[in-house]
Amino acid sequence: MSGKPLRLGIAGLGTVGVGVIKLLHENAQAIAARAGRSIEVVSVSARSRNRDRGVDLSGLTWHDDPRALAEDPNVDVVLELIGGAEGAARELVEAALLRGRDVVTANKALLALHGARLADMARENGASLLFEASVAGGIPAIKLVREGLAADRLLRVGGILNGTCNYILTAMRESGRGFDEILAEAQALGYAEADPSTDVDGWDAAHKLAILAGLAFGRPVAFNTLHVEGIRSIAACDQAFAQEFGYRIKLLGTARRGEDDAIEAWMRPCMVAQTAPIAAVDGVFNAVITEGAFSGPMLIEGRGAGAGPTASAVVADVIDLSRGTALPVWGTAPRPEISCQPRASLSGEYYLRLLVQDRSGVVAEIAAALRDAGVSLRAMSQHAAEVGTQSGVPLAVITHATQESAMLSVLTALEKLDSVLAEPVLMKIETV
Repeated sequence: MSGKPLRLGIAGLGTVGVGVIKLLHENAQAIAARAGRSIEVVSVSARSRNRDRGVDLSGLTWHDDPRALAEDPNVDVVLELIGGAEGAARELVEAALLRGRDVVTANKALLALHGARLADMARENGASLLFEASVAGGIPAIKLVREGLAADRLLRVGGILNGTCNYILTAMRESGRGFDEILAEAQALGYAEADPSTDVDGWDAAHKLAILAGLAFGRPVAFNTLHVEGIRSIAACDQAFAQEFGYRIKLLGTARRGEDDAIEAWMRPCMVAQTAPIAAVDGVFNAVITEGAFSGPMLIEGRGAGAGPTASAVVADVIDLSRGTALPVWGTAPRPEISCQPRASLSGEYYLRLLVQDRSGVVAEIAAALRDAGVSLRAMSQHAAEVGTQSGVPLAVITHATQESAMLSVLTALEKLDSVLAEPVLMKIETV
């Protein structure tokens, strides 16, 4: 074991930063044995010096400006645990990489939006950038895709990548209650933030999907071309229809390799068969799916957030750096960003739910809109109006396989019908 410890500077002392300090203290012996030397925190930075965080920070160098960690001569590795794609987090990481200093981050937004530039900076300055904790907390998703499947040609990657949304959809299904009520419950339990938009509008999970896709296909994905939808539109009646048709609703992300290495990637609520393995992933749990030409389909599941799992993933990266086992950011030599295929080019079966007037002729109008777009109907169901909703009844259809461009044409036609009382809900039926 080396006599010189690996010295860390931590920017951000929230739940994850404090979790890292606790983990390094409580598991010091085992971590040193695996890293080949001791690992210690020597410098920290956070917004407030006076806040009681439940850990002893005495003896550590305190920097009011987190960017100062990049210049601290006593720091070997910078841990960026601030969060956010811009501001202090980005400035710290760029400053550290420019100085050739290794960086470990849990910041999925930073990697999804600026990963291509950061990878170039790391390569040009001989630094490492590791980010296991940025996707699915303690699930070793990054290591699986970048290392465990390095010899394979990956065809698909994705999964359930946000525990807040998975909890909400699970609770809605099990209780029959609506989105707003379950969201409030999730906030009270600490599963959702006071401002839940990053989670429930799909952005948190989309950032993680972009990272996995970049690793799977060896080049960063242009994030602004990735189709993103959240779960706000999902109602209790959708859960009832899903049960009736033999499905469950999941916020699902998928990135697929197509012909000529074109990339199909999206984050959206989907219906999956009740018998599919991913349908059983409930509550705050995440699941990562991969499919390789040689390895075939694979699913790993676990807690995707929280101080313990995320801190464990951060320290695992630090141990890798101590061993000298860092890899290129995207697992290969640098390649330019790739755009995702447009939404209209997707295909599959679809679920369409409408709130319609309760009168004769409405079903014929809807069937005509489907017919005119060349969409074949596989199943249809109508339920009684939900208590407390505007007048009208929910009606759902399942289509045979078709192009999403055709379904978008159907939505345009339905918007013109007086019999359709609210914005339709469209979900892809995904085979996973």
